[in-house]
Amino acid sequence: MKSMSRIRVAVCLVCLTLSMCASADDFTVVKHRVIAELMTSGIEDGQVDTLVNRMNEDGSFAGINYGDLSRTAGFPQRRHTSNLVTLAKAYQSSTSKFYKSEKLKDIITLGYRHWVDHDYFGDNWHNNQISTPSNLVDLMLLIGDELPEDLVEKGQPIIGRAHMNASGARPSGDRIVIAGILAKNLLFKGDKAQYAKIIDLIEGEVKFNTGRRGMQHDFSFHHRTDRVNNTTSYGYTKYANAFGEWSYYVAKTDYAFSVEKINHLIDYYLDGIFKQQVYGIYPDISVKNRSITQKATFAPRSTLEIERLLQSTEYRKQELEHIIQLRKGQAKPSQSFAKFFWQTEHFVFQRPDFYTTVRMFSTRNRNMEEPYNGPGKPTHHRADGTNYIQLRGDEYHNIWPVYDWQKISGTTIVQKPKLHPPTEIQKAGLTDFVGAVTDDLYGAVGFDFKSPHDFVETKKAWFFFDKEYVCLGADIHAARKLPVATTLNQVLMRSEVTVSRNGHIETLSEGSHELEHVTWVHQDGIGYLFPDPTRVHVSNQRQQGRWSDITDEKHVSDRLVTEQVFTIWLNHGDRPDHASYQYMVVPNVTQRELEETSLSQRHIRVLSNTSECQAVTHLKLGLSQMVFYRAGTLAVPNDTTVTLDSPGMVMIKMKGSQIESLSVSDPSRTLRRLRVTVSGAYDAAGEGFVTLPDTQKRQTEIVVELPVGVYAGKSVTVAL
Repeated sequence: MKSMSRIRVAVCLVCLTLSMCASADDFTVVKHRVIAELMTSGIEDGQVDTLVNRMNEDGSFAGINYGDLSRTAGFPQRRHTSNLVTLAKAYQSSTSKFYKSEKLKDIITLGYRHWVDHDYFGDNWHNNQISTPSNLVDLMLLIGDELPEDLVEKGQPIIGRAHMNASGARPSGDRIVIAGILAKNLLFKGDKAQYAKIIDLIEGEVKFNTGRRGMQHDFSFHHRTDRVNNTTSYGYTKYANAFGEWSYYVAKTDYAFSVEKINHLIDYYLDGIFKQQVYGIYPDISVKNRSITQKATFAPRSTLEIERLLQSTEYRKQELEHIIQLRKGQAKPSQSFAKFFWQTEHFVFQRPDFYTTVRMFSTRNRNMEEPYNGPGKPTHHRADGTNYIQLRGDEYHNIWPVYDWQKISGTTIVQKPKLHPPTEIQKAGLTDFVGAVTDDLYGAVGFDFKSPHDFVETKKAWFFFDKEYVCLGADIHAARKLPVATTLNQVLMRSEVTVSRNGHIETLSEGSHELEHVTWVHQDGIGYLFPDPTRVHVSNQRQQGRWSDITDEKHVSDRLVTEQVFTIWLNHGDRPDHASYQYMVVPNVTQRELEETSLSQRHIRVLSNTSECQAVTHLKLGLSQMVFYRAGTLAVPNDTTVTLDSPGMVMIKMKGSQIESLSVSDPSRTLRRLRVTVSGAYDAAGEGFVTLPDTQKRQTEIVVELPVGVYAGKSVTVAL
């Protein structure tokens, strides 16, 4: 593999050097770079032999169902055009036995003629505006000049379906992809004037587009008007990487993108995309949508997009190089941060040894993608306060065929006989109060959850610290006479399950268990700690399912899959009223460490868990985090009280008996300022806040101006 990579790089460099040495104009330089990039993927002669042998007399390929053009079929016809590109690469590769083979060129011509004569047009616009034009324009760049002229002309209207007025060229991920196809075709045609316009269009796509489609001001990404999080799907491959690819093609030419645009893209990578990947290395399943039901490969993300950007700017170079080192295994994770994507209702918290997220939705955002084209049909509840915890990044890898989709980690769900139909997946939220408070290092999340599917209601909150986080649920109501479960985790089982209950420690046998008086559970380096002895349900056994069960896509394996799965949940009973829960998740902990600790020894105290307020303090950090669902007062350590005159979230950092800093946010996004009254006299002022000390009452009112518009929901931190 390493030698193949060196060959690919060498080919690319040779092509680029030849283009520069020939004193070609910038238009030709870019064209040569595009072709050199096409040639970087290695072609094996055996693969070419197979394709040649599969071609029928009419130019079609055996093994492709040309008759099924339905959306769920996945457009198998695209393999035809992809095969032609593979053959063209062999024809142009000097290391292949097929190099400049007239026989191979005749085969390519026959296959291309078959396509333009039949013009296979899929039910999914993506096939017609992206898949087919992309393959055909690559074919033109590789060998188009050697194909019959009349045949080339017949193919132009098909390639031309990738144009800027096409339905898929809307302002979001696919717009840059379609513009890139068009730009390649203009390179092939030699149309410099139109090419320059399209390059300007691509450059202009890197911008904030908050409110609808595109990059949001919090550096998340919305592909559609449903405002579902698409940062690491469309916003990564079809937006950021597509722009980065063209920034590489046009670098150091008259077509080069401005440094400002490239730097903006780097901010999006570092503060948006990479913060929603496990340690910036692995895909985070929390932000996946319908694609979660498609079998995946677990591997570090590529470094190519970063290496391309570094050719054009020095901006945030050290951070980018650190991501490269992480992805290549040359460094270990070291970053600690807390970030709330307020435009997307997604919270991310990372420490060097664990990564965790909370996914939510509100009246502002819908919960999940619709199951377009078939995948994702059991994903109804994946934004209901989903809380995944990962130490390595592979904890949930391909668990989905055997997954219980009504016991999703972190969620509180009515346990129905079966899920609602796939047509009922996407829903608008029923509550405004969804948000987080953070100072970029620590944070808490508040979710006034009301299920649009089952109408269960509860107040859910999470409080994050360096070595653990606390999960609270209060005022759980459900109208249906069915059990309601809060799932702490459902994950691949990678170790024995150890439990502490009634003062004894035991290793569970394989099976399903209902356990009384549990104080902690340990599995695969993660501890689940209960402040009070609790009844807990644990399943540690084999679960079975099929990939074909969770998607309506065709040609999906129906082979029975078996996995060892660990699930831990709390049963609130049928039709619960005012039920509650509290537990702590302790990542990267050994069983012995868990035995020797307790909630108090971890310096953590739950201050409140009611429908009015949920709050937790960390005594050693001097950190108290509060979720006020209505105006109220709360006593925190060091003889300090905090009063909020409206719903909101507050985090205070103490230094001794004094408040050092105060962070606030408005999850409902209705206020222009937040008024917090704290005990003690503070005479401070700064940008966006004032203090109004009352020496007689020995208290201070702090008035904090809140972000508005596209920044509404973002936290504000002030130093006292």
